Amino acid sequence: MYDVETRKRALALLAEGFSQNSVSKQTGISRAAIRSWQRRLEPLNRGVPCPRCSEAPTAIEDTSSYAYLLGLYLGDGCISAGKRGVYSLRIACADAWPGLIDACAEAVQIARPDNKVCRVASAGCQYVTSFSKHWPCLFPQHGPGKKHDRRIALEPWQQQIVDSHPWELIRGLYHSDGCRITNWATRMVRGERKRYEYPRYFFTNKSDDIRTLFSDTLTAVGVEWTALTRGGKPLNISVARRASVALMDAHVGPKY
Repeated sequence: MYDVETRKRALALLAEGFSQNSVSKQTGISRAAIRSWQRRLEPLNRGVPCPRCSEAPTAIEDTSSYAYLLGLYLGDGCISAGKRGVYSLRIACADAWPGLIDACAEAVQIARPDNKVCRVASAGCQYVTSFSKHWPCLFPQHGPGKKHDRRIALEPWQQQIVDSHPWELIRGLYHSDGCRITNWATRMVRGERKRYEYPRYFFTNKSDDIRTLFSDTLTAVGVEWTALTRGGKPLNISVARRASVALMDAHVGPKY
């Protein structure tokens, strides 16, 4: 944990006009930590109860970041029980998208700023990992077995956050289980067959509940979508209409 003087020096650099990214590179301090110090300078006391499991639950502090992390967790995350009641949150991020890995690590750090976040390398991916007693409180969808084999439903307080930040949930789900591709089709024009290319978003998840959450949230922000099957089973959500793709490009964009 960084002392107050270190925090003040980092914030002083921001005040001089340096960007968060520049200050992070100069000091070796993560952007998530610097951002959290802008909201609260004093270090958190270890063992402070999480906002959800106290006798009187309080609101999540950064609801936008939480909505994004919720999408990442539902797509490619898991929570595992460890020793002494500590749980590990792990979110798999492909090596092909380093910007996504950074964004995931920032969101995890913001969710539990007094816990360390590490990246564990595996074949073709990194697991953004953090340990806390409170991950099941923040993600009550945690449970035994695969997500597509059990019911996934948001708690009312989570739905309120999603209603306030629908695009962040969409971006988190897309970053986990989505892709933006260039599709093509041919048509006859004045007796000549011509090829046309157009962008298209796909979201793929075996869980009916998670696909429904994704599609319902798309509908809420005005994105038209269609459901596609594979082997006769629902699997994909497709966004292909020009106006809807433009909305996705404006608010989500390709992975990076």
